Amino acid sequence: MKVGFVGAGKVGYSLGKLFNDCQHNLLGYYSRHSSSAIDAADFTKSTYFQDLETLIKDSDAVFITVPDDAISIVWEQIKHMSITGKMICHCSGSLSSEIFKDIEETGAFGFSVHPLLAVSDRYKSYQELPKALFTIEGNEKHIDEIEGLLKSCNLSTARISASMKTRYHGAAVFASNLVVGLIQSAQEELRICGFSDEQVADAITPLIVGNVNKVLSVGTKDALTGPIERNDVGTVKKHLNTFDGNNLDVYRILSRKALEIAMDKHPDSDYKAMEQLLSS
Repeated sequence: MKVGFVGAGKVGYSLGKLFNDCQHNLLGYYSRHSSSAIDAADFTKSTYFQDLETLIKDSDAVFITVPDDAISIVWEQIKHMSITGKMICHCSGSLSSEIFKDIEETGAFGFSVHPLLAVSDRYKSYQELPKALFTIEGNEKHIDEIEGLLKSCNLSTARISASMKTRYHGAAVFASNLVVGLIQSAQEELRICGFSDEQVADAITPLIVGNVNKVLSVGTKDALTGPIERNDVGTVKKHLNTFDGNNLDVYRILSRKALEIAMDKHPDSDYKAMEQLLSS
């Protein structure tokens, strides 16, 4: 299967590099920013395409790796080309293959292919992609072909329905971007306590790493510790009286979620006072 990329951002670089390392027939890149396409082609030892139509014509599978808002714009361009029998894929987490409006009329097959990974570096993230789960949805008759393309690179895959893409992507944001926001809140509070930036990093690293490893090892219920689980209403009340602004909101909302876990973990404990405190 000959693979071409429209767009040369971090995902395009990373997935193209992975395909090339797996000895797939990577053709190359087209982008409205020619410099990025040239650099991506050089990085992946493939070809820079000066025009979109040539890349589409030469490719069996086309990966549209542009920002989410631009996917439909690119699709409106290529849907009028000769794409019968071609696999048209995008890599958005939140959008489904339904973004390819009227694709059935073109004879092409649409898919969304999303790596469940924070792709943060166009030159290095390809090394992390084999650890990620790739979620796929799209044309049922040909989804095996796209799945086979990924599995031939020893990638893990899971199929998802189009109706679940937005919820799936939101769940990924909980586990990724919002964790960054949560850590920022912790850092802000420690700086108020007088910690330097270096001390903040040293202080929270074992907490973060240890907690994540524990959750991944035994699950959220068995990993939960702290004043919520201990039903230490006095301590939690002091915290609520200490924080303000967004950090107070973050503490209260996540404490309610931790309380749900604690109540499930200790069904015989009376958490009514804690529940009332966090609801007030």
